[in-house]
Order: sequence, then C-alpha cells, then structure tokens
Amino acid sequence: MKKKAKTIGLLSGGLDSTTAIGLAIEKGHEVIGLSFNYGQRHKRELDAAKQMANHFKLEEHHIIDINLSKWGGSSLTDFNQSIPNQGVIQGVIPNTYVPGRNTVFIAIGLSLAEAKNATHLILGINAMDYSGYPDCRPDYIEAYQTLSNLSSKAGREGQGIKLWAPLIHWEKIKIVQEAIRLDIPIDLTWSCYQGGQKECGICDSCRIRHTALRQAGYSNIPHTP
Repeated sequence: MKKKAKTIGLLSGGLDSTTAIGLAIEKGHEVIGLSFNYGQRHKRELDAAKQMANHFKLEEHHIIDINLSKWGGSSLTDFNQSIPNQGVIQGVIPNTYVPGRNTVFIAIGLSLAEAKNATHLILGINAMDYSGYPDCRPDYIEAYQTLSNLSSKAGREGQGIKLWAPLIHWEKIKIVQEAIRLDIPIDLTWSCYQGGQKECGICDSCRIRHTALRQAGYSNIPHTP
C-alpha cells in the first residue's frame, strides 16, 4: 500500500484554508493542521479551525501562540484602528494587512513540516487576497519557495518542502463552488474580521464571502445589516 504524502495545512478556520485542506485530503494527503493565536480580534476563527480539524478528522492540529498584537500595525491586531467596510479598493493595501504575518506563519509551518517529514505546506491564499496583501501574491510565494529550499536541511538535500497554494488564481466564487463540491460545512467556517459571535456582514471579508455565496447559489447566508 502506497504511503500517503504528509502535508502541513495552515488552518485559519476560514473558507479558503479549509477548502485548500479539503483539496489536499481529496488528493490522498495526510494533513497536519496548524493554526495561530496571533492576537487577532477575531479569535472566533480558532473555534472554527478546531471544528474544521474535527470535520476532517485530522490526527494532529497544533495551535501556536504568537502575539503580533504587541506592536499592532493592523486593524486586526489593534483595537484603536477601525475595520474597513467600504469594499476592496484596487491598488490599495487595506489596514487589515498584518505586517509579517504570512512570513512568520510560513516559517513556522516549514519548521513543522521538516520535523514531521512532510513534503508540502498548503496555503489558502487566493486572487482576492493578493489584489491587496503583498504576502499573498505569486511572486512572494515563488521567492519564499527559494528561501525554503536554501534554509532547510531537507531543501539542501534536494527534498525541499513545496509551498502549495492551489487557490492562488481562484476568485472567491470558485472557492465556494469547490467547498460545496467537497461537502465542507461552510456554515462552520469563519471569515469575519470582527470579534463577535455572529458575522458582522459589513466588513470587507464578510462582503466578499457573502457575495460569492450568493453567486454560487448557496442558500444559508446570514442576514446582512
């Protein structure tokens, strides 16, 4: 019997990371979940991450504490800044961008991957993200892949861990369609930037999510104010 490829999945609890992990499992990968408590105001997403780990029956799911809120720099980690709700503005990086977040997360993911002899690190970043965030763009992933190959024992031995971003060129509607096909419990995922128990419906993340759900014909969309 062929041994399953082992993959580390960055699992935020949102629709994108959950769909990416679903795709990996569909391809026969054994996934280890990795989530971060980084001082985000929407810690509710960590509850969703636990639920998704249970949904996929992951044998391992690690939650790492890294308090990026100590220096703020983002409305997601600084309560003195307001969450934007005017919609995505082309060419403008919104204040929901968290300085260094993906660079830190991927570095830790690569460390876990090498320790666990995993071949891949799967990321849920996508086209809607990289229209705004600098650390969600193809050139960033390509550069980080080079760094990964140079910075690890596995990479130097020619067995570098592959950064796998299957959604990177997908629009949100396609992600929703794939989530539905994979029978992912979309209602249990969390994408809202606010920290309440219910989705706010007006932050940029909620707007993008709800628009895609409607476009995909998904019926159970929370009421939007």
